[in-house]
Amino acid sequence: MAYFDRIRDIVSEPFSPDLIRRRVEAGWQMVAIEWRREVHGGEAPSEGDFDEDIPYGLRISDDCMRLEADPVEHQVLMLIMEGVALDSSYAEIAAALNERGFRMRSGQPWNRVAVFGMIPRLIDVGPRLLSSTEWVDRSQRFESPRLEAEADQPTARPQTWRRLFGLKSRV
Repeated sequence: MAYFDRIRDIVSEPFSPDLIRRRVEAGWQMVAIEWRREVHGGEAPSEGDFDEDIPYGLRISDDCMRLEADPVEHQVLMLIMEGVALDSSYAEIAAALNERGFRMRSGQPWNRVAVFGMIPRLIDVGPRLLSSTEWVDRSQRFESPRLEAEADQPTARPQTWRRLFGLKSRV
């Protein structure tokens, strides 16, 4: 197995073909070039620009050293998980989230496509959510005999969902 010597060369002179030729003659091979520039106040990325890199349900801690649970997004994940457990449609879950005042990170109302997009995240956090005491307490609400009797009725699912989450009935 070959061994490669590496250096990180910070070039203080203007970058030129002569500089490259000197390095090649010394036996070096260019592997990467990294560019940087000074960013002025008006160009600095806003706080929300990094949201897409942070998994849903987490946020940057106050000390900016780690990720921590976001309480609001955690509730959204729990509600989506409950909707899936109750075999509700993605549209029903989105409607329930919107009625409870939850919004997506972009500030837009939830829709069925966005709820569907959360399924991979639920797969990631599912084991932790399902083993939490909060989930055990919540799941007991929809395992009651009264709900099982309602499940025999063909229209029980939306009413059960609405009753569990204290939502208004649709007219």
